[in-house]
Amino acid sequence: MNPVTHGLLSWLIAEAASNDSDLLFYRERAAITVAGLAPDLDGLGIVAELATRHSEHPLLWWSQYHHVVGHNLLAAVVVSAAACAWSGRRLRCFVLAFTAFHLHIVCDLIGARGPDGHQWPIRYWWPFGQRGAIWSGQWELNAWPNVVITLAALMATIVLARRRGRSPLGIVSMRADGVLVTALRKRFPLRSDQ
Repeated sequence: MNPVTHGLLSWLIAEAASNDSDLLFYRERAAITVAGLAPDLDGLGIVAELATRHSEHPLLWWSQYHHVVGHNLLAAVVVSAAACAWSGRRLRCFVLAFTAFHLHIVCDLIGARGPDGHQWPIRYWWPFGQRGAIWSGQWELNAWPNVVITLAALMATIVLARRRGRSPLGIVSMRADGVLVTALRKRFPLRSDQ
């Protein structure tokens, strides 16, 4: 699935587990959301691969390590530990970050096939084992189920942003988040505002 979908689903996990609005809980929600996006950091190898593709010794960091380095149990533990070290509530944040991380892996397992039919195996036990998991029913990255999941996550995020007064946009800018929530509430007033 695409990063937008991973981000929205991770935010929804964090949002579902909290109903507080103070900054400590906000920081925890941000850490959980970032943990759900973190597996795709292994995709940054594409920059080195593209930059060296015509050289004598091209770096195949994306071809060889995407869905490997960041999509495994060891990475899940490291990312979840970092998320809980950065946030306020240690155990709760670890569990939710670990869940968001694994939701990312499951989503990639079910819906990340390339248009050429290539499936990225998930090497969950890497670096301790090389065997990869592939689901034979995996749909293409741009298939309708991914679009439906993205739209459903977007709608849920909008409903929660309107209701609770915060959205994932706050990770980037609290001010922009406030503008978005105000616009949503103006367009779709809360029942108490009518």
